[in-house]
Amino acid sequence: MSTTQSIRENPSASSLPDFRSVEVWWQVLLAGNGAMVLYALAASRQWSHLGSELATLLVHGEPTLLASLALLAVVPEWMHRLPPWRSRIFIVLLVLLAAAAVEGALGALRLIEPATTGVGRAVLWLVLGTLGLLVWFDLRARAQSPALAEARLLALTARIRPHFLFNALNAVLGVIRSDPRRAETALEELADLFRVLMRENAELVPLSEEIAVARQYLNLERLRLGERIRVEWDMAECPPDPLVPPLMLQPLLENAVYHGIEPATEAGEVRIRFERRGQRVRLELSNPVVVADRHVHGNQMALVNIRERLLLFFDLEAVMQTDISEGRFRVTIEFPYRFRVP
Repeated sequence: MSTTQSIRENPSASSLPDFRSVEVWWQVLLAGNGAMVLYALAASRQWSHLGSELATLLVHGEPTLLASLALLAVVPEWMHRLPPWRSRIFIVLLVLLAAAAVEGALGALRLIEPATTGVGRAVLWLVLGTLGLLVWFDLRARAQSPALAEARLLALTARIRPHFLFNALNAVLGVIRSDPRRAETALEELADLFRVLMRENAELVPLSEEIAVARQYLNLERLRLGERIRVEWDMAECPPDPLVPPLMLQPLLENAVYHGIEPATEAGEVRIRFERRGQRVRLELSNPVVVADRHVHGNQMALVNIRERLLLFFDLEAVMQTDISEGRFRVTIEFPYRFRVP
């Protein structure tokens, strides 16, 4: 489990990469293996020696990379609060410790001969390579500043508003003469939703708040669609406290109504299921597939919007998939289980 922070919080120059992130692992492995290939090319005097040189480097380097990443993934949180130079020294020492452990294990298993020369050069390359990667991660974090991410997030949120507000106002206008009291209640709900839409939405929100917004939206849609729309909620396997991107669920529901309920001639059911699986939260939302639906392009735009917002909040730790089976269009989203500390 982990806590979270606002997307606008500017990481300081001392911030370190999250070594639990899959993206960080891929980048380190790619950089490390690329460096070994380049070193083998430079060190091989003949092409016939390239294979053996590269194999030797991989035998030593690959386990060292994996051991270093595994060790860094479990380091205590206080390391991230150290001054920049101390945290970098600490990481270098951990990498050297992992390398020594790997060499000892390979020697004990008699997979390699004990090194007698080149130890100092290997240590130097490890230190320089580790510091180089840390500098690269730092420059990358500065380039992808939270200010830019927040501006992009606000732009994505702005794309949602016209579609939602247009539909909501149409719903209220449809009943304002026939049922004024119901229209008044709907306008109050619409005002509440206005407040949600007008806030900055730069922070993750509890799932319970997101569900409340979604229910208000569905109440407005029922003004237009009546009994044509049925909604099934399944929250039995999920607590109410996971933090989710703001306005994640409502656009998905709007998409489901727009493509799976409105074009249909009969009533349809939208199914929403949340469940927690260990340190992950899984959302599955499905709606009927309507053959006559001609809004495919709009469907893709809405899904791309949600995918980009998930990327801004969770990076590569969030996964979004879509599929069609048994006559239903299904969106599945998985993201880390995070919570707000009281």
